[in-house]
Amino acid sequence: MLKIGITGGIGSGKSIVCRCFQLLGVPVYDSDSRAKWVMNHDPELRQGLMAAFGPETFDAHHHLNRPYLAQKVFHDAEQLARLNKLVHPQVRKDFYRWLEAHAQAPYVLKEAALMFESNAYTQVDHVLTVSAPIGLRKARTLLRDSHRSPADVDAIISKQLPEEERIRRAQFVLYNDDVQLVVPQVVQLHEKFLTLAEQKQP
Repeated sequence: MLKIGITGGIGSGKSIVCRCFQLLGVPVYDSDSRAKWVMNHDPELRQGLMAAFGPETFDAHHHLNRPYLAQKVFHDAEQLARLNKLVHPQVRKDFYRWLEAHAQAPYVLKEAALMFESNAYTQVDHVLTVSAPIGLRKARTLLRDSHRSPADVDAIISKQLPEEERIRRAQFVLYNDDVQLVVPQVVQLHEKFLTLAEQKQP
């Protein structure tokens, strides 16, 4: 099966692009939501998280305490690396289980904001990045996330690859810049991916 990674900086609109692909029948693995699911449901990972970050990692209802965990790791590179070391291997296993459930699809998409930073690109055949000017990305994020300040958005962007580097490392680029139409680009890429999937067949 052909596996396409899809990434983009915060506010680039990769979730909208993924929905367009889903309307074409393409299965999409959302790494962020699946990571949350795994952190809540994998007993081994839950134990590891509590051992690393304390019992407050989960609330009284045994749900992941995301604000607490974010506060612990966001400004501490060592703690963030500790979290990633626990979570990423379990998400990787979850992805392979998900692939088995979608084995009949010509190709699938794996959405990950930190595709290159987390080495998730090693699990896919090609990477598509969704690109938009940084000013537009900031405006979109502030409109979408009313709880974030401009400083919050700048801090998130600082932890992601620069746009030019993300484009350089990707094999495909879709421009969601409010100038070029997204749907025709998605359709063109869909046809390209179907061709690549066919070529990959033994």
